[in-house]
Amino acid sequence: MQQSIPPYPNQGPHRPPRRRLTRAEMRRRRRRAVRRLAVLLGVLALAAGGTAFAVTRLTAEVPSAPAASPAPAEGEPMSAGSASSAASTPAAPRNALGLTAAEAAAILADPRMVLVNHQVPMPEDYTFDTKECGSATAINKTLQTEAADAFLEMQAAAAADGVTVWMQSGYRSVDYQTTLYNNKTQQFLDQGYDEPTARELAANIVNPPRYSEHNCGLAADLNCPEYTALETGFEETAAFDWLCQNAETYGFILRYPKGEAAEAVTEITYEPWHWRYVGAENAARINASGLIFEQYIAELEAIAAGV
Repeated sequence: MQQSIPPYPNQGPHRPPRRRLTRAEMRRRRRRAVRRLAVLLGVLALAAGGTAFAVTRLTAEVPSAPAASPAPAEGEPMSAGSASSAASTPAAPRNALGLTAAEAAAILADPRMVLVNHQVPMPEDYTFDTKECGSATAINKTLQTEAADAFLEMQAAAAADGVTVWMQSGYRSVDYQTTLYNNKTQQFLDQGYDEPTARELAANIVNPPRYSEHNCGLAADLNCPEYTALETGFEETAAFDWLCQNAETYGFILRYPKGEAAEAVTEITYEPWHWRYVGAENAARINASGLIFEQYIAELEAIAAGV
């Protein structure tokens, strides 16, 4: 026998159907519910007030730690209590490089961090002194004085580890860079390329004048007795391996890394021989960031601008 389905929800076979409430009854029920809720909240408020009062009395009767001192005025030393409180408060997260806008601006203003590439020429007012540090066979034997001193210190450290590192080409004058670039352009012209294409191809190998890091005296082409050519084979030498592990300590970074992604940023093919001086602290920061120099400068600019 088929069991009949109750005409209303929750209605059993022996339960009479529920009567629908009228609107007036529903309004009365709502008012009663609101009154009950108000009474309950009032009781809870009284209970909370009594608890707070008891805690206040207890705190007043029991000796407590000294109240926090007001924040010191600008220029006044911070008290030990204030310092402890400040130390316990976690610093707000800043950015991927962990720098403030002022710190980023200061790094950008560092003359050792000057960006020079295909799009950014060396500033017209960029001046410096040079010092000789190149090998006997070096074409350009000097670097900026600070960079030269750093290279000589690095060279001595490598020698102490049984590794010879030579500086083969350093500072190039704008006139000299012009000659190099024109010669490389001519090679492509001789191969049948038109002049715009020849200049573009040449720029992938030799930067145009004032668009080369060598013009600012901070770039050093390095080699060793085992591999004197400035070619990618240098990466197979003990000298290159030593540089990868230690050059940062002396303020040098590998400027044009390997890989299509890196070359797309630098617009220069991989050059394991080309090392750029930026100072030891800057070198450590750049390498820790994992960014290429152009990318690192762009991050600094964004932070300094508050972006």
